[in-house]
Amino acid sequence: MSSRRNFIKKTGLAGAALTAMPSFGFHIMRKPRGKEVILGHGDYQYKLIKDWAKMSAIETPLLNCHEMQMDSKGRLVMIGDHPKNNVIIFDKSGNVIDSWGTAYPGGHGLTISDEGGEEFLFLADSGWFLNKQGGWTKHNGRISKTTMDGRVVFDIGHPITIGIYKPGESFCPTETAIGPNGDIYVADGYGMSRIIQYDYNGRYIRHWGGSDNPDKNYQIMSAHGVAIDYREKGNPMVVVTSRNQASFKWFTLDGKYIKTLHLPNMQVCRPVFDDTNLYAGVCWSQPEVGKTDWTQPTGFVTILEGDKVVSNPGATAPIYVNGELQKSYQLTDRPISHGHDVCVDNDKNLYICQWRADKTPPLKLERI
Repeated sequence: MSSRRNFIKKTGLAGAALTAMPSFGFHIMRKPRGKEVILGHGDYQYKLIKDWAKMSAIETPLLNCHEMQMDSKGRLVMIGDHPKNNVIIFDKSGNVIDSWGTAYPGGHGLTISDEGGEEFLFLADSGWFLNKQGGWTKHNGRISKTTMDGRVVFDIGHPITIGIYKPGESFCPTETAIGPNGDIYVADGYGMSRIIQYDYNGRYIRHWGGSDNPDKNYQIMSAHGVAIDYREKGNPMVVVTSRNQASFKWFTLDGKYIKTLHLPNMQVCRPVFDDTNLYAGVCWSQPEVGKTDWTQPTGFVTILEGDKVVSNPGATAPIYVNGELQKSYQLTDRPISHGHDVCVDNDKNLYICQWRADKTPPLKLERI
């Protein structure tokens, strides 16, 4: 824990703040320190570093930064959707140390899988790509398992080829998660909003969910993200984003429904787990006045301890009334445009990939 946070905890200031603020802790909505911008609340406060990434718009041009994970070497591996480079690899200082890939113009999801000490990437091409006329074109996507330098191991294509999708049903995957036995969970977030489970070798096992599912527990509206929750010892669970319902849904590894966590006014993306915390980018939210406009920046980041929101970098503090989470709102100066993914490094700093952020690289939120 930083000396600053130790100081706060050891002074009467912390006690006074606790009496004035909601019961979940000491909160600062946004606190300027000279030229510094501090975002977040309670024990989860961060210095915003906009110019963390040191990159050339000519050598490594960007459209949207979609997702990022850290590998075992401490490198930050990001996927985007620019036709000249789909994967960009940074060191923690923000230097570009590698980039590759032109085969994933709809690059969207990136998951690192450790298989006996060797790491592989699972890449999701959502099917949406920028055409030569500058417009967005939708086609069907795919999943690729690759080595860390981009050599393809195998692809998972349209489920119609194995009889589990009907003609005309689109497959536009946005995310993967790898289970404890190597099973591959694919979130068809921009297609039918189903979760499709494959074995280690990419052979179909089962699927569930879907935006057309009549069972509300299994209905998923924009299955944008999927991850494995290992926080309960001996009981790993599949967590699925139902973004249009502002919710995460938990399932067993074989697809049985467990619970739903609703996060009012947060159209969340992939769930990211680190220790006991859940982090997520919020791509859209409703402004305090007016309606949500998907073209406008209304995003931020949310952080949970267990199932409780404790900090919202880029937004107002989380407030609970009679145990119910109230709506949080993006700060008026919009420090985060559209929170699309969160990567947590081993120093608990955050890297925020943003969608529709004027071709800017990821932001860094330095833990204080």
